[in-house]
This record gives sequence, structure tokens and C-alpha cells, in this order.
Amino acid sequence: MGDVKIFALQEAVPAVEVPDVLYVGGIPLLRAALILVIGIPAAWAIARFARDYAIRTYDAQKGLVVHKSVFYPAVLVILVTVLRELGLSLTPLLGAAGIVGIAVGFASQTSVSNIISGFFLLAEAPFKVGDVIKVGETTGVVMTIDMLSVKLRTFDNQMVRIPNEALVKTEVTTVTRFPIRRMDIPVGIAYKEDAGRIREILLEIATANPRVLMEPEPIVIFEGYGASSVDFKLASWTQTPIFLPVRNELFEEIKARFDAEGIEIPFPHRSLYTGSDTAPFPIRIVSDGPVEDGGALEP
Repeated sequence: MGDVKIFALQEAVPAVEVPDVLYVGGIPLLRAALILVIGIPAAWAIARFARDYAIRTYDAQKGLVVHKSVFYPAVLVILVTVLRELGLSLTPLLGAAGIVGIAVGFASQTSVSNIISGFFLLAEAPFKVGDVIKVGETTGVVMTIDMLSVKLRTFDNQMVRIPNEALVKTEVTTVTRFPIRRMDIPVGIAYKEDAGRIREILLEIATANPRVLMEPEPIVIFEGYGASSVDFKLASWTQTPIFLPVRNELFEEIKARFDAEGIEIPFPHRSLYTGSDTAPFPIRIVSDGPVEDGGALEP
């Protein structure tokens, strides 16, 4: 007998390919998008938690530094992960980034200088968020210390942006650096007044104010002889947050006390000359009655 071939009849079943929803055209676009959508908010939340903890433990300046130190590296890690998920090799990108970086560096030297200066400001911490600083003619409260600039809010509620490089190169006065400040109040009196009595009155005014500190104690400094007054300076100390209100109080109290004591606060005097070295401009009062136009004074 010949060979008998037995064929098994099987129902043809077509193969069903289950698409991977994480891949689009062979590239994991959806997975990369999920990393971005989940990673960036998570990095922001972690950085914010670290910032709030640093603020509660230390101060707002430390919180700002911690926030940036956590958030930016986390974002960099997320971006590198996304690029690797997309199958992109980082070696060519780094090479291209180096070439682009050189070109951008030449084009943005000022920005790079501001960024480096920003790191110096954060490390040195000559002032912190909430301090009052003076830069040139501008005085205001520090709102933010960013990578490129520092933003101030002036006392008339304007925002001033100062580049970090300018702050590193120029003189910056931190008004609220220390908990107490000295108030220097200039006082001018007439030459006929008793200088010793003026000193006693000024010290009494400073001592009687409950918001003036007794340590360091108030002092009265003799400044010199002015053009029309004898000049003194009342130097007293108070807490920094209440500096302006207390300074205004002392000015008002000095004026009220001098008025009550009959002490003269002089104003500048001017003499008119007709051309002679010594002879003043001649003025003769001819009437004590009401002044009429053109008839009160005669040369």
C-alpha cells in the first residue's frame, strides 16, 4: 500500500494583534507624556513642601534656596528620562548643546552674569526676602530674589527690578538687617538760647517716650555753629519695625516742647547790600500805622 497521508483540518483562526497603547508608531509617546504630566507637578509639590519646611525652620531666604535646589534638578531628571523614553541618544544632544551653548553664551553674556551673580547673592545672603534695602536712590522691600534679578516694592507701592549683577557691583544698604536702629534728629536753636537747657530738654523728651530704648542710652551731640543757628543732634535708639513712627513722634514732641518753653527755632537770615563792602541796603521805617501801597518804606 502506498503511504496514506492524513490531513488534519483545522479552522483557520486569524491572529489578533493587541496594540500597546503606550506606543504610537513604535515610540512611547504616551508614556513620555505621562512622565511629564505626573513628574512636573510632583516635583513642584515636593519642592514646595521643602520650601515651606525651610521657611518654618529657618527663614524665607533659606526656603527660596531650598525650593530652587529641589525643583530645577528634579525637572532636569524628568526631561532626561523623557528623552530616553523617546529613544533619543543623549550623546549627540550634549554635543549639539555644547555648540549651541557657546553661541548662546556670546549672545547672552549679561544674562549669564546675572545668573552667576544670583548664586553669589543667595550664598552670601546680604539681605533676605522681606528686608528693606537701599540701592542708589531706590529704597524698598525685597519681594523676590530670582536668578536674573531682585524685585523690590517701594513704599509708594511700585515694583522695581534690579539686575543681580548691579547688586553685586554696587553698594547695597540693608536697612532692616539688625533688630534696632538709631534715630538721628537734627535740632537747630537760636544763638541766644541756653545750650545746656536744650540738652536737658532733648534728653527728657527721649527718656519720656516709652518706645525709645534706654540701652543704648540717648545722647545729644553738639554739631556746630550754623549760619543762623546752633546745631544739635538727638541720637536715640528704637526697634527697627517701629523706626519711622517713633522718629515722627520725637519730631512732634520736640516742636511742642520748644513752643511751650519759648525756645526759638531760627530760620535762615539774609542781608542785602547795595555794592559797598560793609554798608547794608538802607531801610527806614517811617510809620507804625497801617501799611499803604508805596508809602510804608522809603530809602
